[in-house]
Amino acid sequence: MATPAFEEIVETFEFLEDWEDRYRHVIELGKAFPDLDPAFQVPAFKVEGCASQVWLRPQIENGRFDFQGTSDAMIVRGLIAVLHALYAGLTLPELARVDAPAELARLGLNEHLSSQRSNGLRAMVQRIRDTAA
Repeated sequence: MATPAFEEIVETFEFLEDWEDRYRHVIELGKAFPDLDPAFQVPAFKVEGCASQVWLRPQIENGRFDFQGTSDAMIVRGLIAVLHALYAGLTLPELARVDAPAELARLGLNEHLSSQRSNGLRAMVQRIRDTAA
């Protein structure tokens, strides 16, 4: 189950055949993603297990999940934007049913991210799942 926003990213990736173009698109998503207020870039919101500095600030309003986030690495900011598209607006039961590895595999990220970036992406997904639980 994926959100319309995530499906739009999947469609764009299908259109972009070259991984370099996809990589640039992820960076553009990161540039367009709203920045997290520095007041929230604190240890409580920091995601451990990422090579870069990453902060995710979850929010649950009216039973729907959302989050703000940022990173000091542009590609990671883009990955945060991708995760936002995957999860934002879902109810907590819906979020628990998302198979993030399978959904992200549709983008081909597994084959093109370094092991450190892949570990960081898994850490971000785990933080989102833990928060929703």
